[in-house]
Amino acid sequence: MKYRNWKGMHLSAVGMGCMGLSHAYGKPLEKKDAVALLQKAVEMGYTFFDTAEVYGTSDDPHINEELVGEALRPYRSQVVIATKFGIGFDKSGGKIPYPLVADARPETIRKSVEGSLKRLGVECIDLYYQHRIDPNTSPEEVADVMAKLIQEGKIRHWGISECDESYLRRAHAVCPVTAIQNRYSMMYRNYEQLFPVLEELGVALVAFSTLANGFLSGRYDANSRFEAGTDYRGTMPQFQAEAVAENQELLAYLHQIAAEKQATPAQIALVWMLCKKPWIIPIPGTRNPERMQENANAADVALSPAEVEKIDAMLDKIPMSAVYGGVATRGNA
Repeated sequence: MKYRNWKGMHLSAVGMGCMGLSHAYGKPLEKKDAVALLQKAVEMGYTFFDTAEVYGTSDDPHINEELVGEALRPYRSQVVIATKFGIGFDKSGGKIPYPLVADARPETIRKSVEGSLKRLGVECIDLYYQHRIDPNTSPEEVADVMAKLIQEGKIRHWGISECDESYLRRAHAVCPVTAIQNRYSMMYRNYEQLFPVLEELGVALVAFSTLANGFLSGRYDANSRFEAGTDYRGTMPQFQAEAVAENQELLAYLHQIAAEKQATPAQIALVWMLCKKPWIIPIPGTRNPERMQENANAADVALSPAEVEKIDAMLDKIPMSAVYGGVATRGNA
Protein backbone atom coordinates (compact mmCIF):
# COMPACT_ATOMS: atom_id res chain seq x y z
CA MET A 1 0.00 0.00 0.00
CA LYS A 2 1.11 3.54 -0.71
CA TYR A 3 0.13 6.51 1.45
CA ARG A 4 -0.91 10.14 1.22
CA ASN A 5 -0.53 12.65 4.03
CA TRP A 6 -3.22 15.29 4.23
CA LYS A 7 -3.61 17.89 6.97
CA GLY A 8 -1.70 15.67 9.39
CA MET A 9 -3.64 12.51 8.51
CA HIS A 10 -1.68 9.44 7.32
CA LEU A 11 -4.04 8.02 4.71
CA SER A 12 -3.69 4.87 2.69
CA ALA A 13 -3.79 5.92 -0.97
CA VAL A 14 -6.86 3.72 -1.32
CA GLY A 15 -9.28 3.87 1.60
CA MET A 16 -11.91 1.38 2.70
CA GLY A 17 -15.56 2.29 2.23
CA CYS A 18 -17.42 0.32 4.89
CA MET A 19 -21.05 0.95 3.90
CA GLY A 20 -21.53 -2.24 1.90
CA LEU A 21 -20.75 -4.45 4.87
CA SER A 22 -24.15 -3.67 6.35
CA HIS A 23 -26.10 -1.52 3.91
CA ALA A 24 -27.25 -1.42 0.28
CA TYR A 25 -25.20 -4.33 -1.11
CA GLY A 26 -27.20 -7.35 0.01
CA LYS A 27 -27.91 -8.98 3.34
CA PRO A 28 -25.50 -7.57 5.95
CA LEU A 29 -22.43 -9.59 6.83
CA GLU A 30 -22.41 -11.24 10.22
CA LYS A 31 -20.77 -8.81 12.62
CA LYS A 32 -17.87 -11.15 13.41
CA ASP A 33 -17.16 -11.58 9.69
CA ALA A 34 -17.27 -7.83 9.06
CA VAL A 35 -14.96 -7.17 12.00
CA ALA A 36 -12.53 -9.82 10.76
CA LEU A 37 -12.56 -8.31 7.26
CA LEU A 38 -11.78 -4.82 8.56
CA GLN A 39 -8.95 -6.10 10.69
CA LYS A 40 -7.57 -7.90 7.66
CA ALA A 41 -7.70 -4.56 5.83
CA VAL A 42 -5.44 -3.05 8.50
CA GLU A 43 -3.03 -5.95 8.02
CA MET A 44 -3.01 -5.17 4.28
CA GLY A 45 -2.00 -1.58 4.99
CA TYR A 46 -5.33 0.26 4.93
CA THR A 47 -5.34 3.20 7.33
CA PHE A 48 -8.40 5.15 6.13
CA PHE A 49 -11.89 3.83 6.94
CA ASP A 50 -15.19 5.48 6.04
CA THR A 51 -18.54 4.90 7.72
CA ALA A 52 -21.71 6.84 8.64
CA GLU A 53 -24.34 6.83 11.33
CA VAL A 54 -26.99 5.64 8.84
CA TYR A 55 -25.18 2.68 7.28
CA GLY A 56 -27.33 0.04 8.88
CA THR A 57 -30.57 -1.90 8.70
CA SER A 58 -34.11 -1.27 9.90
CA ASP A 59 -33.43 -3.53 12.87
CA ASP A 60 -30.01 -2.05 13.66
CA PRO A 61 -29.66 1.36 11.96
CA HIS A 62 -26.23 2.17 13.42
CA ILE A 63 -24.51 -1.21 13.10
CA ASN A 64 -21.84 -0.02 10.66
CA GLU A 65 -20.33 2.45 13.09
CA GLU A 66 -20.45 -0.16 15.82
CA LEU A 67 -18.60 -2.81 13.84
CA VAL A 68 -16.03 -0.28 12.56
CA GLY A 69 -15.42 0.85 16.12
CA GLU A 70 -15.04 -2.70 17.40
CA ALA A 71 -12.78 -3.80 14.55
CA LEU A 72 -10.43 -0.82 14.69
CA ARG A 73 -10.20 -0.36 18.45
CA PRO A 74 -6.93 -2.36 18.72
CA TYR A 75 -5.43 -0.23 15.92
CA ARG A 76 -6.75 3.20 16.94
CA SER A 77 -3.37 4.91 16.78
CA GLN A 78 -2.74 3.55 13.27
CA VAL A 79 -5.98 4.45 11.53
CA VAL A 80 -8.07 7.42 10.42
CA ILE A 81 -11.82 7.02 10.91
CA ALA A 82 -14.33 9.14 9.01
CA THR A 83 -18.05 9.17 9.71
CA LYS A 84 -21.02 11.33 8.75
CA PHE A 85 -24.08 13.12 10.10
CA GLY A 86 -27.08 14.81 8.59
CA ILE A 87 -29.36 12.40 6.74
CA GLY A 88 -32.13 9.94 7.38
CA PHE A 89 -34.18 7.78 5.07
CA ASP A 90 -37.80 8.21 3.97
CA LYS A 91 -39.15 4.66 4.14
CA SER A 92 -42.81 5.62 3.94
CA GLY A 93 -43.19 5.07 0.21
CA GLY A 94 -41.30 1.79 0.04
CA LYS A 95 -39.08 3.08 -2.77
CA ILE A 96 -35.67 1.39 -3.05
CA PRO A 97 -33.14 2.98 -2.59
CA TYR A 98 -34.90 4.95 0.14
CA PRO A 99 -35.08 8.70 -0.59
CA LEU A 100 -32.76 10.77 1.59
CA VAL A 101 -33.99 13.33 4.09
CA ALA A 102 -31.34 15.91 5.04
CA ASP A 103 -31.21 17.41 8.53
CA ALA A 104 -28.19 19.52 9.57
CA ARG A 105 -29.76 21.56 12.34
CA PRO A 106 -27.27 22.30 15.14
CA GLU A 107 -29.25 20.25 17.65
CA THR A 108 -29.26 17.30 15.26
CA ILE A 109 -25.50 17.56 14.74
CA ARG A 110 -24.92 17.63 18.50
CA LYS A 111 -27.01 14.51 19.01
CA SER A 112 -25.34 12.76 16.08
CA VAL A 113 -21.75 13.42 17.13
CA GLU A 114 -22.35 12.09 20.63
CA GLY A 115 -23.92 8.94 19.21
CA SER A 116 -21.08 8.38 16.75
CA LEU A 117 -18.39 8.92 19.40
CA LYS A 118 -20.05 6.31 21.60
CA ARG A 119 -20.62 3.74 18.84
CA LEU A 120 -17.10 4.12 17.46
CA GLY A 121 -15.63 4.02 20.94
CA VAL A 122 -13.38 7.00 20.31
CA GLU A 123 -12.78 10.29 22.10
CA CYS A 124 -12.39 12.24 18.87
CA ILE A 125 -13.59 11.62 15.30
CA ASP A 126 -10.79 12.13 12.78
CA LEU A 127 -12.95 13.38 9.90
CA TYR A 128 -16.62 14.31 10.30
CA TYR A 129 -18.71 14.87 7.18
CA GLN A 130 -22.00 16.57 6.58
CA HIS A 131 -23.57 13.71 4.64
CA ARG A 132 -25.79 15.81 2.37
CA ILE A 133 -26.64 19.50 2.09
CA ASP A 134 -29.70 20.52 4.08
CA PRO A 135 -31.55 23.24 2.14
CA ASN A 136 -33.07 24.50 5.38
CA THR A 137 -29.78 25.06 7.23
CA SER A 138 -27.14 27.49 5.98
CA PRO A 139 -23.53 26.37 5.41
CA GLU A 140 -22.40 29.09 7.83
CA GLU A 141 -24.55 27.61 10.59
CA VAL A 142 -23.21 24.11 9.98
CA ALA A 143 -19.60 25.34 9.81
CA ASP A 144 -20.01 27.23 13.07
CA VAL A 145 -21.02 24.01 14.82
CA MET A 146 -18.03 22.23 13.27
CA ALA A 147 -15.68 24.92 14.56
CA LYS A 148 -17.06 24.47 18.07
CA LEU A 149 -16.74 20.67 17.87
CA ILE A 150 -13.09 21.05 16.84
CA GLN A 151 -12.49 23.44 19.76
CA GLU A 152 -14.14 20.95 22.10
CA GLY A 153 -11.89 18.15 20.84
CA LYS A 154 -14.76 16.01 19.56
CA ILE A 155 -13.64 16.11 15.92
CA ARG A 156 -10.27 16.85 14.29
CA HIS A 157 -11.38 17.75 10.77
CA TRP A 158 -14.63 18.23 8.95
CA GLY A 159 -15.88 17.78 5.42
CA ILE A 160 -18.95 17.89 3.21
CA SER A 161 -20.37 15.17 0.99
CA GLU A 162 -21.93 15.91 -2.41
CA CYS A 163 -21.38 19.67 -2.18
CA ASP A 164 -21.12 22.34 -4.84
CA GLU A 165 -18.76 25.31 -5.10
CA SER A 166 -21.03 27.89 -3.48
CA TYR A 167 -21.75 25.79 -0.42
CA LEU A 168 -18.10 24.82 -0.05
CA ARG A 169 -16.86 28.40 -0.22
CA ARG A 170 -19.41 29.70 2.27
CA ALA A 171 -18.70 26.89 4.75
CA HIS A 172 -14.94 27.11 4.30
CA ALA A 173 -14.96 30.82 5.10
CA VAL A 174 -16.33 30.06 8.58
CA CYS A 175 -14.41 26.87 9.39
CA PRO A 176 -11.81 25.50 6.93
CA VAL A 177 -12.99 22.33 5.21
CA THR A 178 -10.45 19.49 5.04
CA ALA A 179 -12.15 17.29 2.45
CA ILE A 180 -15.23 16.85 0.36
CA GLN A 181 -16.61 13.40 -0.31
CA ASN A 182 -18.27 13.33 -3.72
CA ARG A 183 -19.28 10.72 -6.23
CA TYR A 184 -16.51 10.27 -8.80
CA SER A 185 -15.72 7.61 -11.36
CA MET A 186 -14.94 7.15 -15.03
CA MET A 187 -18.71 7.12 -15.57
CA TYR A 188 -19.40 10.20 -13.43
CA ARG A 189 -16.93 13.06 -13.80
CA ASN A 190 -19.26 15.98 -13.07
CA TYR A 191 -17.30 17.18 -10.08
CA GLU A 192 -14.11 17.70 -12.07
CA GLN A 193 -15.38 21.24 -12.45
CA LEU A 194 -14.61 21.66 -8.74
CA PHE A 195 -10.93 20.73 -9.09
CA PRO A 196 -9.66 24.34 -9.43
CA VAL A 197 -11.65 25.31 -6.35
CA LEU A 198 -10.25 22.39 -4.35
CA GLU A 199 -6.73 23.37 -5.42
CA GLU A 200 -7.34 26.99 -4.40
CA LEU A 201 -8.81 26.18 -0.99
CA GLY A 202 -6.57 23.21 -0.18
CA VAL A 203 -9.42 20.72 0.10
CA ALA A 204 -9.06 17.01 -0.68
CA LEU A 205 -11.52 14.92 -2.69
CA VAL A 206 -12.46 11.63 -1.07
CA ALA A 207 -14.12 9.82 -3.95
CA PHE A 208 -16.98 7.37 -3.46
CA SER A 209 -18.73 5.13 -6.00
CA THR A 210 -15.30 4.98 -7.65
CA LEU A 211 -16.18 1.82 -9.59
CA ALA A 212 -19.70 3.00 -10.41
CA ASN A 213 -21.03 0.72 -7.66
CA GLY A 214 -18.85 -2.12 -8.89
CA PHE A 215 -19.82 -1.91 -12.54
CA LEU A 216 -16.34 -0.83 -13.69
CA SER A 217 -14.83 -4.00 -12.24
CA GLY A 218 -16.11 -5.68 -15.40
CA ARG A 219 -17.53 -8.57 -13.36
CA TYR A 220 -21.21 -7.96 -14.09
CA ASP A 221 -23.28 -8.55 -17.19
CA ALA A 222 -26.91 -8.52 -18.31
CA ASN A 223 -27.52 -11.79 -16.46
CA SER A 224 -26.29 -10.53 -13.09
CA ARG A 225 -28.92 -10.65 -10.37
CA PHE A 226 -29.09 -8.76 -7.08
CA GLU A 227 -30.97 -9.53 -3.91
CA ALA A 228 -34.28 -7.66 -4.00
CA GLY A 229 -34.81 -5.13 -1.22
CA THR A 230 -31.28 -5.28 0.22
CA ASP A 231 -28.98 -4.91 -2.81
CA TYR A 232 -29.72 -1.56 -4.41
CA ARG A 233 -27.73 -2.37 -7.56
CA GLY A 234 -30.79 -4.16 -8.90
CA THR A 235 -32.44 -0.77 -9.46
CA MET A 236 -29.36 1.17 -10.60
CA PRO A 237 -29.39 2.25 -14.26
CA GLN A 238 -25.89 1.00 -15.15
CA PHE A 239 -26.81 -2.60 -14.25
CA GLN A 240 -29.91 -2.81 -16.44
CA ALA A 241 -29.60 -5.10 -19.47
CA GLU A 242 -29.80 -2.31 -22.04
CA ALA A 243 -27.20 -0.27 -20.14
CA VAL A 244 -24.79 -3.19 -19.97
CA ALA A 245 -25.00 -3.41 -23.76
CA GLU A 246 -24.54 0.36 -24.09
CA ASN A 247 -21.41 0.25 -21.91
CA GLN A 248 -19.60 -2.54 -23.75
CA GLU A 249 -17.18 -0.17 -25.49
CA LEU A 250 -16.20 1.35 -22.16
CA LEU A 251 -15.64 -2.07 -20.59
CA ALA A 252 -13.63 -3.24 -23.58
CA TYR A 253 -11.42 -0.16 -23.33
CA LEU A 254 -10.86 -0.78 -19.62
CA HIS A 255 -9.92 -4.39 -20.30
CA GLN A 256 -7.50 -3.25 -23.00
CA ILE A 257 -5.66 -0.86 -20.67
CA ALA A 258 -5.69 -3.45 -17.90
CA ALA A 259 -4.04 -6.00 -20.18
CA GLU A 260 -1.36 -3.48 -21.19
CA LYS A 261 -0.61 -2.68 -17.53
CA GLN A 262 -0.94 -6.24 -16.24
CA ALA A 263 -3.70 -5.03 -13.97
CA THR A 264 -7.46 -5.46 -13.59
CA PRO A 265 -10.17 -3.10 -14.88
CA ALA A 266 -10.98 -2.08 -11.29
CA GLN A 267 -7.35 -1.19 -10.66
CA ILE A 268 -7.25 0.96 -13.80
CA ALA A 269 -10.42 2.78 -12.73
CA LEU A 270 -8.83 3.52 -9.35
CA VAL A 271 -5.29 4.41 -10.43
CA TRP A 272 -6.71 6.73 -13.09
CA MET A 273 -8.06 9.00 -10.37
CA LEU A 274 -5.04 8.53 -8.11
CA CYS A 275 -2.83 9.80 -10.94
CA LYS A 276 -5.02 12.81 -11.69
CA LYS A 277 -4.39 14.65 -8.41
CA PRO A 278 -2.29 13.95 -5.30
CA TRP A 279 -5.23 14.96 -3.12
CA ILE A 280 -7.75 12.46 -4.48
CA ILE A 281 -8.34 9.43 -2.24
CA PRO A 282 -10.75 6.76 -3.52
CA ILE A 283 -12.69 4.69 -0.98
CA PRO A 284 -14.04 1.62 -2.79
CA GLY A 285 -15.84 -0.95 -0.69
CA THR A 286 -15.96 -4.72 -0.85
CA ARG A 287 -16.80 -7.79 1.20
CA ASN A 288 -14.21 -9.93 -0.54
CA PRO A 289 -10.64 -10.06 0.89
CA GLU A 290 -9.22 -10.72 -2.59
CA ARG A 291 -10.98 -7.65 -4.00
CA MET A 292 -9.78 -5.64 -1.02
CA GLN A 293 -6.18 -6.61 -1.81
CA GLU A 294 -6.79 -5.90 -5.50
CA ASN A 295 -8.01 -2.40 -4.66
CA ALA A 296 -5.02 -1.77 -2.40
CA ASN A 297 -2.62 -2.86 -5.15
CA ALA A 298 -4.14 -0.35 -7.59
CA ALA A 299 -1.82 2.27 -6.10
CA ASP A 300 1.15 0.30 -7.46
CA VAL A 301 -0.03 0.57 -11.07
CA ALA A 302 1.63 3.41 -13.00
CA LEU A 303 -0.05 5.78 -15.43
CA SER A 304 1.85 8.70 -16.94
CA PRO A 305 0.22 12.15 -17.26
CA ALA A 306 0.01 11.53 -21.01
CA GLU A 307 -1.78 8.24 -20.44
CA VAL A 308 -4.25 9.88 -18.07
CA GLU A 309 -4.97 12.57 -20.67
CA LYS A 310 -5.49 9.90 -23.31
CA ILE A 311 -7.94 8.07 -21.07
CA ASP A 312 -9.83 11.30 -20.38
CA ALA A 313 -10.09 11.99 -24.10
CA MET A 314 -11.48 8.50 -24.69
CA LEU A 315 -13.95 8.85 -21.83
CA ASP A 316 -15.21 12.02 -23.49
CA LYS A 317 -16.06 10.06 -26.62
CA ILE A 318 -17.12 6.59 -25.49
CA PRO A 319 -20.90 6.11 -25.20
CA MET A 320 -22.08 5.43 -21.67
CA SER A 321 -25.38 4.73 -19.96
CA ALA A 322 -26.79 6.74 -17.10
CA VAL A 323 -25.21 5.87 -13.77
CA TYR A 324 -26.71 5.85 -10.28
CA GLY A 325 -26.48 9.27 -8.68
CA GLY A 326 -27.12 11.39 -11.73
CA VAL A 327 -26.53 11.88 -15.42
CA ALA A 328 -22.89 12.09 -16.39
CA THR A 329 -21.43 15.14 -18.05
CA ARG A 330 -18.43 15.07 -20.35
CA GLY A 331 -15.16 16.98 -20.38
CA ASN A 332 -12.51 17.93 -17.87
CA ALA A 333 -12.33 20.97 -15.67
